[in-house]
Amino acid sequence: MARGERRRRAVPAEGVRTAERAARGGPGRRDGRGGGPRSTAGGVALAVVVLSLALGMSGRWVLAWHRARRAVTLHSAPPVLPADSSSPAVAPELFWGTYRPHVYFGMKTRSPKPLLTGLMWAQQGTTPGTPKLRHTCEQGDGVGPYGWEFHDGLSFGRQHIQDGALRLTTEFVKRPGGQHGGDWSWRVTVEPQASGTSALPLVSLFFYVVTDGKEVLLPEVGAKGQLKFISGHTSELGDFRFTLLPPTSPGDTAPKYGSYNVFWTSNPGLPLLTEMVKSRLNSWFQHRPPGASPERYLGLPGSLKWEDRGPSGQGQGQFLIQQVTLKIPISIEFVFESGSAQAGGNQALPRLAGSLLTQALESHAESFRERFEKTFQLKEKGLSSGEQVLGQAALSSLLGGIGYFYGQGLVLPDMGVEESEQKVDPALFPPVPLFTAVPSRSFFPRGFLWDEGFHQLVVQRWDPSLTREALGHWLGLLNADGWIGREQILGDEARARVPPEFLVQRAVHANPPTLLLPVAHMLEVGDPDDLAFLRKAFPRLHAWFSWLHQSQAGPLPLSYRWRGRDPALPTLLNPKTLPSGLDDYPRASHPSVTERHLDLRCWVALGARVLTRLAEHLGEAEVAAELGPLAASLEAAESLDELHWAPELGVFADFGNHTKAVQLKPRPPQGLVRVVGRPQPQLQYVDALGYVSLFPLLLRLLDPNSSRLGPLLDILADSRHLWSPFGLRSLAASSSFYGQRNSEHDPPYWRGAVWLNVNYLALGALHHYGHLEGPHQARAAKLHSELRANVVGNVWRQYQTTGFLWEQYSDRDGRGMGCRPFHGWTSLVLLAMAEDY
Repeated sequence: MARGERRRRAVPAEGVRTAERAARGGPGRRDGRGGGPRSTAGGVALAVVVLSLALGMSGRWVLAWHRARRAVTLHSAPPVLPADSSSPAVAPELFWGTYRPHVYFGMKTRSPKPLLTGLMWAQQGTTPGTPKLRHTCEQGDGVGPYGWEFHDGLSFGRQHIQDGALRLTTEFVKRPGGQHGGDWSWRVTVEPQASGTSALPLVSLFFYVVTDGKEVLLPEVGAKGQLKFISGHTSELGDFRFTLLPPTSPGDTAPKYGSYNVFWTSNPGLPLLTEMVKSRLNSWFQHRPPGASPERYLGLPGSLKWEDRGPSGQGQGQFLIQQVTLKIPISIEFVFESGSAQAGGNQALPRLAGSLLTQALESHAESFRERFEKTFQLKEKGLSSGEQVLGQAALSSLLGGIGYFYGQGLVLPDMGVEESEQKVDPALFPPVPLFTAVPSRSFFPRGFLWDEGFHQLVVQRWDPSLTREALGHWLGLLNADGWIGREQILGDEARARVPPEFLVQRAVHANPPTLLLPVAHMLEVGDPDDLAFLRKAFPRLHAWFSWLHQSQAGPLPLSYRWRGRDPALPTLLNPKTLPSGLDDYPRASHPSVTERHLDLRCWVALGARVLTRLAEHLGEAEVAAELGPLAASLEAAESLDELHWAPELGVFADFGNHTKAVQLKPRPPQGLVRVVGRPQPQLQYVDALGYVSLFPLLLRLLDPNSSRLGPLLDILADSRHLWSPFGLRSLAASSSFYGQRNSEHDPPYWRGAVWLNVNYLALGALHHYGHLEGPHQARAAKLHSELRANVVGNVWRQYQTTGFLWEQYSDRDGRGMGCRPFHGWTSLVLLAMAEDY
């Protein structure tokens, strides 16, 4: 940042010096006509011109510097959540959690400098060389299906993981008490996937604790490398103790023979934990159960003399890991006990282990089932037991994917020019926390702005306090202009999983304001706690909406244009519009400032409507007076028709410099390149029938008597266009872009596949119009029933077949596609089953 500022300062400073020299009568014309009053006047005129240029350059530099500073300055509005809202003193029930969604099983504290725990495992002797070490959720590691059967988002969870011949069950329970977040216990069970297996494999489980350098860990080791316990102390947790109990067979209490290895070193950095353990699994050991033949296994070469294994760099933190190797089936418990919880009563609490842990797990599971049915009423609505299991898994895996992140993002400021003209380096945003659900534990284990609004529609039905916590954190990311970055890459673990080209967030790029969807639900329900939250959140919600409305303004009044479309490169069939969330959905073939984007206008209309209602409810008369007319104008049928109704297409559409005559053709050695034929591009409505065409319907902006509602229902229900047996396809089968690659290495994404978030919006809209009097009421209700059956039925069949919820579904055969598991907005299938819109 400092180097960049010095470079930008150099040009205007030199310009001012040049102007000063000219004004003092410095170097002038030497053509023999100089001197006298005439030459003096000419010198003054030149000085004035040069000084004006210099001041102009200096003014532009000041403006650029000001823009750059605001981009990485936090908003001045009062925070929605207090600075210590994540501390054990304020929110002890949320301090510990499964807030590391990218690992198969682990817990951490909600702290900028957390204490972390985790699990790794490996099946010994199945392949030559180092066994496959499982730790982080990876798209192509062959593990799966996996996901949470139960997770209440707070104090209990049960997850199943299939890994080849192994079936793992990971469970945890938290017990409140004390001043530091209470106690918790894990149980990890490993069994053969198939019953009756004769050759039971040898498995190593690795339980670890990681510190950031300030915590003190004091391990106590017993015989043969077995940890008795790890005691420790931190300012946030006080005194605490970890205990890894002896393994047993599942359901048994008798200890089972295991071989133990320990390893203690400095923390190499969280993204490097897996590789460090892999590199140290290089020594052969003997597993010798009494009365059985010995077997070799690869183990960690740890010393039992802990004073000799102390971390070399105290500032780096500590990494302490216990390896337990034994034959399956096995069950092993890992217990965390808080000193203040144990000291809170007259007598020490019994350890949450063994039969006490079993009772706690069963009690929580039963409570979850009862609460789930009371909340969503799937059994009452006649859904099958299997569909109820799907609903529980959808909710649980979304809650189990909530993470806590802390760090600094990279931001490219908005310099007030088109992106291609920007010549400025990205800067670091201030350190911020984020408590958020994630779209996918394997592929997108971080916060995404437009995904989160859909996530919270599900979460808030289950636990409104979690939604308030998440929205409060997202609004805490607001910069001085009111911008929130669409992708939040905070901390080393998150950054390590993102390609470098996607690390930088651009402060001119928007994203659909879906956080307003759960806000609208809060207003509708009217819970006092929600309304108190919205009162605190209102200044930031208003600032965020105002930024969106102003920064994405289009070429005409009440029109809007997504900033940040890809440039028209010769390798791209249609330049993508990543800020829209719809990525490769076809837009005008030749990007320009003349574009008018229908979906963005509809999102702004929704925002104006929600903010107006909220302002009226809160008595914010000035804001209501400001936004009310805007909302009315944006919802006016005449304005929407004038800017976006395409008579020649019979639907609403984008507008821009466009031609349909584009295609990718092979051109060695470049590969596939875009060829533009005739007709040449011209300003016109964009013929790309699909999700964008439906947005006035999806966001319920049309009057039930609108003459445009019928045509939209026609294309929605037509199998030649958007209707499929598996849900609404994203792009009409009749479109020339349907199923087309965007480049040689970029397969179709939003060009036909069925997406759950937009199908959920469609279901909500059809349900809405099916309950309003009008000429299309009966048809909307019928389409709602049929679409719901198609969407829910296909997600359920694919879940039965694969065990996963998927990112998207094929409109041709219904199969799951994209990344998996995708427990983000695909969890909306639960609300579709519950008919809760």
